[in-house]
Parts: sequence; structure tokens; C-alpha cells
Amino acid sequence: MGKIIKVSGPLVVADGMADASMADVVRVGPQHLIGEILNMTGDRASIQVYEETSGLGPGAEVETTGAPLSVELGPGLIENIYDGIQRPLEEIVRRVGANITRGIQVPALDRERLWDFTPTAAVGAAVTGGDVRMAQYGLNRELAAVYARMARDKGYKGLFCVVSDPVDPLCRAVLQESDRGENGESDGGGLLPCQVRGFGLGVMHARALYFAGRDERFASYLTEGRAFGPHGEDLVLANSIEHYDDALSRELTDRVAHANLEMRKLGYKPYVAPALSSGALTLLALLRGQWHYASVYMDGIFMGCRQRLTPSGIEVERLTLPDALQKRLDTTAARLRAID
Repeated sequence: MGKIIKVSGPLVVADGMADASMADVVRVGPQHLIGEILNMTGDRASIQVYEETSGLGPGAEVETTGAPLSVELGPGLIENIYDGIQRPLEEIVRRVGANITRGIQVPALDRERLWDFTPTAAVGAAVTGGDVRMAQYGLNRELAAVYARMARDKGYKGLFCVVSDPVDPLCRAVLQESDRGENGESDGGGLLPCQVRGFGLGVMHARALYFAGRDERFASYLTEGRAFGPHGEDLVLANSIEHYDDALSRELTDRVAHANLEMRKLGYKPYVAPALSSGALTLLALLRGQWHYASVYMDGIFMGCRQRLTPSGIEVERLTLPDALQKRLDTTAARLRAID
């Protein structure tokens, strides 16, 4: 337990803080104002207090929490509005009114609210590697649902573009959430299927072009290749439509789908290339009416394919597919349909 020796605006200096460490969160004074240690010199701590310090003076106690400033994660995070130290502002207003009481401590997440949870694993089950994009589905679906309901409430008529992973299931979730009425039932009052577009397949196509340019076995993809489906484990690449080679296409698909993991083994996480190829560049192609890859609504699901936006709506590329390629697409479609 330390004691304040100096107060200058939000900066507080306290002695007797030998048990504390730099970056620790501390509670300052009788109101337990929240602060953070900026510097330690011996047992003297320089502290930034994140609340008004009027009334504080020498001799007031300072107690370290023994932990750095952190964020609590969990269900309900997306729906809340917080200040810079993760205090839930709406809950504070409900408790004390619009004028926030100094030192008030309110849990960042509601401890009483119940959430639906369907486990996908059980105690003792074997754990294996999988598609990291699907691991993001739960939280990203919660976020997408918030914006989908906003689109419904505002009567939004423009394009609703999904760029978060996994793109195809999230597009479907957006459409479903926007269509739910007050009783939770679908009422047709939300977004239209043609308004929802997913962008992620563009990065897979860009990777395929990269491999095709470096390995002559895949060279046909440069002029004849096509990409379909989600940009994850169920990706489908075709080296060519007219001269389709199933084994070669599957090999290219596997290399492209797992290129991200190979990069991570080197200690890097690629950000710029995906943002350009599946985000900015594809969105520009969409707005210009150029052919590009994106996910569109087809037979109850969203699935990526080559398309363009015309004055009369979406034009999807029509192709006569080889049987082997069609079987791959049917398998991918069935897996997408099985995702809740």
C-alpha cells in the first residue's frame, strides 16, 4: 500500500509502491479512482489517473491490483458502449444517471445475462487442426447480427458488404438476422438477398495466380482458371473449365487454401495482400462493373463465384462445368448449407 506525495492534474506520484510494477493498474484514494503506473523509480510510482483527481492530496492511499490494464472478452462485448477503460456506459447511466460517479466499478460484461451456447467439443475429445476462419464465426456472427438489425431498422437499400471471416456463412447470417421481426420469426422485412455480398474469394484467386505464375504445371489457371466457394477449407479451384484436370486442380486448391498457414510458420501474419485483393481491389471492381470474385445468394446459401454488377443487377458467370468439378461444388454447397 503506497501513499500519495504529489498530485498534478491527472499525474499522481506515490511512495511505498515496492510491490507494484510498471504498467500495473492501481486504485487511488478513498474513491478508488482507476490509474496506471507509467514509471517506477525505486518504490516511487508515477501514475496516470483516468478520472478527475480534484480532492486528492498527499497522504491518500494507493493500492496496486498487481495486473496490467486489460480488456475482458466474452459474449455481449459487441453490443455494449464503453469508455477508454472498458466501463459500460449504458449500465453506469442506469445505475447512477448521466453524471458518472468517480471511482464507480461496474463489470464490463453482464454477469446475470444468459447466452445460448452449443458446444462443438466434449471433455476428452481429440483436438485436431481445422479452418481458423470458422473459429472466428461465433464472435463475428454476433457483430454482423448487430449491423444486420441496424440495416433492417433503417430500411437500408444499398449493398451490405461482408469482409470478415468466414465470409459465406456470415452473409447467410446477415440475411437471416435482418429478416427477423420482433417475435423472432422471419417476416420478409429485412435485406434482400441481392443486397448482401461477401468478399474473400478474391484473395484465393490472387494466390492461385501467384502459384500459377511460379509453377508451370498450374500455368493454365492464368488464362482459364476459376475460383468457387468459400475462401477456406472448402475452397474449389479449377485449373481450367475446358481442360479441367481434377488432380491438378485439387493440388492447387490445397496449396492456396493453406498458404496462410505456411506464412505463419515463418512468424508473419499477412494483412496487406488480403486487404487489397479481397477487399479494396474487389470492391473497386464491383463499383466499376468489372468481373470479380464475390459471394452471392444461390439456392439458400451464399457461395463465391465470378460475377459483375450491371445496371439491371448481378450477372453471374454461366459455365458448363465438368462432372468432376460439379461434384466438388456440390460437396462444398452441402457443407455450407449445414452451417447454422
